[in-house]
Amino acid sequence: MIDRLQVFENRYEELSEKLCDPSVTSSAELYTEVMKEYKAVEPIALKYREYKNSVKELSEARELFEENKNDSEMCDMISEEISGLEERIPLLEGELRILLLPKDPNDDKNVIVEIRGGAGGEESALFAAVLYRMYSMYAVKKGYKLEILNANETELGGYKEISFMLTGEGAYSRLKYESGVHRVQRVPETEAQGRIHTSTATVAVLPEADDVDISIDPADLKIDTFRSSGAGGQHINKTESAIRITHIPTGVVVECQDERSQYKNKDKAMKVLRSRLLEAERERRNNEVAEERHQQVGTGDRSERIRTYNYPQGRVTDHRIGLTLYKIDDILNGNIDEIIDALITADRAAKLEENSNM
Repeated sequence: MIDRLQVFENRYEELSEKLCDPSVTSSAELYTEVMKEYKAVEPIALKYREYKNSVKELSEARELFEENKNDSEMCDMISEEISGLEERIPLLEGELRILLLPKDPNDDKNVIVEIRGGAGGEESALFAAVLYRMYSMYAVKKGYKLEILNANETELGGYKEISFMLTGEGAYSRLKYESGVHRVQRVPETEAQGRIHTSTATVAVLPEADDVDISIDPADLKIDTFRSSGAGGQHINKTESAIRITHIPTGVVVECQDERSQYKNKDKAMKVLRSRLLEAERERRNNEVAEERHQQVGTGDRSERIRTYNYPQGRVTDHRIGLTLYKIDDILNGNIDEIIDALITADRAAKLEENSNM
């Protein structure tokens, strides 16, 4: 591990010098490229320096202790310092192991989130709207830009489906754990007997695909136009601006009708199509290493029931890690960092265990 860390520190020093080089600073493209790598390497290099300094201080403190064996007061002071360093160094080692874990190449990308009402009819569509509100409020708190790509609204204000893009640093790294089936237990407004109903909504989280990530042959696309549909009123478009794109080889169908411009709807639909095809390819590769995928927390099967929102008890339970929080209102108002942080911690722990067994 030390050899790998030294490589990172050496690279960090090289990149620091490059950022001061006029040949780099004069080129916006080159500067951005170097800065991106610098930001990736910096946390590891600085943590390694902190670790090296602590190891050095511990060695010096032990030598000083030996030199002052006859001075009890001095030895007490040095012993306290030694104890602190002996506790600190293993913690730093643990942090370094986490920093050295392979990084998901999609973590820095923008994210496309698709929410669909599942079992439960209109109630599931209303729950899909609740989840959309939760993620939109979370986006505001994190400073992400939200752009609706497609929405199929119901008469009561729910969503049969809604897809949107979140643009911002680390958006995919935070939201990727939300893929799966979300279950709600509550008394619907339309329920006269006051009985608790169980409904579900499915959330799919896709990293935005760049043109270089996946190539699409225009000949493989069937593009249809149609009039926007929805709950009625001002949302109905009188022109055929809505777009439906079918990727013939895979059968993937994407619709976009949120914009009044056919061109804008086509552009958004292509973004979603690229991301879905990239995700399908990622899942295919993951299936080839099924055991590794099984050990990853929350980045896989969308048919998996990942979380339950129980209104009567005021609780939210994430079934993947057994986490239950009795703060449903707070969570549905977009405060989901506590859940996401716990999922990230569990994911890292699983990967560390996997690496130690290799």
